[in-house]
Amino acid sequence: MSVLSTAELERLLAEDTPFGDLTTDSLDIGGRPGRICFAARSAMVVAGIDEAKSLLNLAGVRAQVNVHSGQEVEAGATILTGEGEAGSLHRVWKVAQTLMEIWSGVASATRELARAARVGRPDIMIACTRKNVPGTKAMAVAAVKAGGGVMHRLGLSETVLVFPQHRAFRPRDGFAELARALRSRAPEKKLTVEVVTIEEGAAAAEAGFDVIQAEKFRPGEIAELVARIDQMTPRPVVAAAGGINPDNAAGYARAGADVLVTSWPFTAKPVDVVVTIEPR
Repeated sequence: MSVLSTAELERLLAEDTPFGDLTTDSLDIGGRPGRICFAARSAMVVAGIDEAKSLLNLAGVRAQVNVHSGQEVEAGATILTGEGEAGSLHRVWKVAQTLMEIWSGVASATRELARAARVGRPDIMIACTRKNVPGTKAMAVAAVKAGGGVMHRLGLSETVLVFPQHRAFRPRDGFAELARALRSRAPEKKLTVEVVTIEEGAAAAEAGFDVIQAEKFRPGEIAELVARIDQMTPRPVVAAAGGINPDNAAGYARAGADVLVTSWPFTAKPVDVVVTIEPR
């Protein structure tokens, strides 16, 4: 099922053809029957497939999905096909292709990062930040999930995460005072705090924070923090954040981090989806 509404999908189509398709109309081929095929040029994790199918349907193309979101396919695999009039095929072609290329890129990168991290710890989780391109959150979340990750935060409204930038406005309060204030105002929420030193991490754990987000720690510093708090009951979750990528993910996992917090997949290069259109 598409995570975008019909209105949002229609807006994407309208953006590309606000006043019709000048080329197709000028060639007078819009009413001729045709077929469109989307295929993977290289191995990829598929995302955006449901939205692409919905776009085809909205454009008047009868679509057939060959794979599902989150499925890993090999080069040459057929992803999506459709039949309809040439005008409809050309109208939907680039919008559907681009949507799948961008978000399959994010899904593939998430899967790559997860595999790299699980060399160091098989049960570690990749949690992506909210630093996606503004306005694309629904697709970003779906792509991360397709790649096997989870969202670190969906936004400011549903999670408690204290940054040093928050603490600057309460300079007299230590971690214990902050935790008490948060528990009184948000008693059902887990409390997360970002720290920049091992001492801060240990102090925040002692104060009762549920998640210690270690910002730009080296793997050795993660290991030291974990050693400092490992005997606590319950032991806070340690989230390594800042600069996480496939080259260092296993090191952070081996060091004892429970979660790797990253925006790296959102910088992924789009994958290449090959499109063919031919008469039927």
